[in-house]
Amino acid sequence: MTHRRTVLLGAAGLAAAPALAQQQAAWPSRGARMIIPWPPGQSTDLQGRLVAQMLTQRLGQNVVPENKAGAGGQIGTDFVAKSPPDGYTMLAASIGPITFSPLVQRTPYVVERDFAPVACYGISPYMLLVRPDFPASDARGFVAAVKAAPGRYTYASSGIGGAQHLLTAVFNAQAGLDALHIPFQGSGPAMAAFLGGQIDYAIETIAAAGALVKQGKLRLLGITTRKPSAMLPGAPPLAEVAGLPEYDIGGWNGLLLPAGTPQPILDRLLAEVEAGFATPEMKERFAGIGVELAPIGPDGFRRLLRAEAALFGPVIRQLGIRAE
Repeated sequence: MTHRRTVLLGAAGLAAAPALAQQQAAWPSRGARMIIPWPPGQSTDLQGRLVAQMLTQRLGQNVVPENKAGAGGQIGTDFVAKSPPDGYTMLAASIGPITFSPLVQRTPYVVERDFAPVACYGISPYMLLVRPDFPASDARGFVAAVKAAPGRYTYASSGIGGAQHLLTAVFNAQAGLDALHIPFQGSGPAMAAFLGGQIDYAIETIAAAGALVKQGKLRLLGITTRKPSAMLPGAPPLAEVAGLPEYDIGGWNGLLLPAGTPQPILDRLLAEVEAGFATPEMKERFAGIGVELAPIGPDGFRRLLRAEAALFGPVIRQLGIRAE
């Protein structure tokens, strides 16, 4: 009896294998969702929508962007982590909830355990911004002004423990600045408060604030990466102009799926992303929101995530940064 049951179970498994393979080969047979864990207007939102539109065209099925904001990007990120690994729920991932949040608090997901990386789109600088009426004309003058008045100046972020918060906290620590952090629910509200005179400075993405710089509503003092950016010609690295040689931080966006997603689906998505990003149209559209496409595949993406955790973990512990 035992032998017969084993044979029957083995036969059932063999019968199921072609069905599973056929199901994976038929993917996608219906529409999918691109979960964006931020409000509209964030860099992650803009990039996620572009990728969703590109995949819709390339896959022949709708990939619908869906904003699930809150908790510094954790709500939407956790939603994807707990979604079925069938290729129909994708995450517009970014450095905040994936790299920084797990370093400053206990998150409901574990990145290496719960996600399968597909591609990182590239590394982009953030911008140090002030209003046009700020008394200092350059980054060194800005540092001197803020340092001379501890506790007087305020800076914005898109949420506690998010990328803007931590990039600014590290900048403040290296420059010896004492300023008040004002968190907002996303870059849109933060920029509105900035323009309204409630905030003195911010470190923000090109996507969220680049147009405001071009319009003269905000003033750019420098970028967060040591390497100059083709997206911001002539913008000086803060490592040089603020006298902070160790300050070299960039942001990224990418595509993650729930862990356990079948490899053929991940491979298909990677191929479509790489092919789509190679087109002049997509390069131009991403450049329009301040992103230079330089895709990194899943292995390189994993290495990037591990390297960031190793880099920022000790810094965050040293500064005592915790989500409030």
